[in-house]
Amino acid sequence: MKGPVNPAQRSLPDAPEGWRRKVVLGVLGLLAVATVGRAFQLQVVSNDRYSARGDNQYVRLQQLRAHRGAVRDRFGEPLALSAPVVSIFADPDKLLAATEYHAALAALLQQTPRQLKSYLTERKGRHQIYLKRWMTPDDAQRVADLKAPGVGAEPDYRRFYPAGEVAAHVVGFLDFEGNPASGVERTRDELLAGTPGKRRVVRDNRRRIVEDPTELTPAQPGVDVQVTLDLRLQYLAYRELKAAVTENKAKGGLIVLADAHTGDILALASQPGFNPNRSDVRAPEALRNRAVALTFEPGSTVKPLMVAQALEAGVIGPDYHVDTGKGFLKINNVSVRDVHAEGDVDLATLLAKSSNVGAVYIGQKMGTELLWAGYTKFGFGEKVAAGLPFEDKTTLRDFHRWRASDTVTASYGYSFTSNALQLVRAYCAIANDGLMPAISILKRTTVEPPQRVVSAHTAQLVRSMLEGVTTKGGTGTKGAVPGYRVAGKTGTVKKNENGRYVKGAYQSAFIGMLPAQNPSIVALVMIDEPGNGAYYGGAVSAPVFGRVMAGAARLMQIKPDDMPQPPEAPAPASVVPTQRVDAGPAIARAQP
Repeated sequence: MKGPVNPAQRSLPDAPEGWRRKVVLGVLGLLAVATVGRAFQLQVVSNDRYSARGDNQYVRLQQLRAHRGAVRDRFGEPLALSAPVVSIFADPDKLLAATEYHAALAALLQQTPRQLKSYLTERKGRHQIYLKRWMTPDDAQRVADLKAPGVGAEPDYRRFYPAGEVAAHVVGFLDFEGNPASGVERTRDELLAGTPGKRRVVRDNRRRIVEDPTELTPAQPGVDVQVTLDLRLQYLAYRELKAAVTENKAKGGLIVLADAHTGDILALASQPGFNPNRSDVRAPEALRNRAVALTFEPGSTVKPLMVAQALEAGVIGPDYHVDTGKGFLKINNVSVRDVHAEGDVDLATLLAKSSNVGAVYIGQKMGTELLWAGYTKFGFGEKVAAGLPFEDKTTLRDFHRWRASDTVTASYGYSFTSNALQLVRAYCAIANDGLMPAISILKRTTVEPPQRVVSAHTAQLVRSMLEGVTTKGGTGTKGAVPGYRVAGKTGTVKKNENGRYVKGAYQSAFIGMLPAQNPSIVALVMIDEPGNGAYYGGAVSAPVFGRVMAGAARLMQIKPDDMPQPPEAPAPASVVPTQRVDAGPAIARAQP
């Protein structure tokens, strides 16, 4: 007999239904498969991608700076060198907390503990800061020996310039970040810099290095670059130019010496100057290399070039004379004046006295197109590209755009601009028997063939005329060099700034060559805005030229060509002079 049924029992099924269990087990199975599949994808399929992403969080490729090549003069003397140094860095938060190290560390950093603490406090929260750049390895080792928390060191290179200010405008310098800022450092950076290396470093979540780096790719050092400077001549030119700028209370100046045959720049200096070893004293005006970045109207220094082209074209002959009258001429509303009235002059006197009136008469005979073409042949209006940066653009407008007055003023060096290297290159053509070489500051393995500008005969004729400039009665007698025949030309121009002439401001120049009949060197001296009274090129720049060329001739052992001949010894009274007999070729060859 069955008893009564409990209502609670009646509401419960006797056993779980089969479909519910299957659903639960199916869901759990799917979750398990999904989890395993995702793990397989992360660990196997996408392992490389996610590993790389993880490495990006903590692994970095750090660049290793290459040893920079040296810059050397033509004889191998160093002008720029890189020395190994060490830069000290720190985690400011860690170091701030380690107060017991502050006094010793500050002493090694040449600071006071208070200065160090202030420096660190201002930079709290940063990952890494430099405590001191470019320490010597020995000093850096003393810092490392302290084992101060958060302090580390990294190898580096620092640039040193043994010649200092003397060659600064040629060599240039590197800025604080190691980037080339000027000079050959900039133009030859690709060679000098070499190829940086790479190393892998592992950092923690605060970007601190927690493992020793493993070098992956070593840096490839840069190669040395040789320039054409002769450091002996460079010191000489720099010294005399700086003294002249100071003596004349000038705004600045420049000097360039070049090999007359190859166009190699033997010396180049600019004032004001700067010391590339000191980053704290670099005035913008001092960084300017006036030999390439200063343009000026060349003035009377172009008269010999115009005369050469007029002779070459047959417009005038070697015996040409011109009546300059009272030294005044007005043509096309331009008033032309000479310093002194010379009357009738030949070509040699025209150049020796620097007659503007005489130059205008020749320019008028040549005509606009021929005058323009002559200056173009001498390289005016085109870049020199000598291997130095920031060469300023010069102007020589096409003759179709010349005004009527331009032919007049261009005859004596106005209405177009030049720079120092252009002018030196043009005079090298006169010195090199009409062949104009390419000018360069970089030592070349192959030399570009020179351009024929005028014939050898014309160049020699003009050189003979230019000797009168440095002899008695010429405008450049202070440029004479004892023992040598010097061919040169003075130039004094009003200074033009922003299209207007500055009242009372002049640029004074002297350019010449030595020895006159077979020149070895061409040199230009320009003094910018002399302010001590004298301003003519013959008074201000010619003396500098004379002193520098005298020293250069001695250093280069250039044979004198104008030594006074010793007087002949008188014949003894008892000897009766006899008729001279031709001794023939054998004796003639034996004569010195």
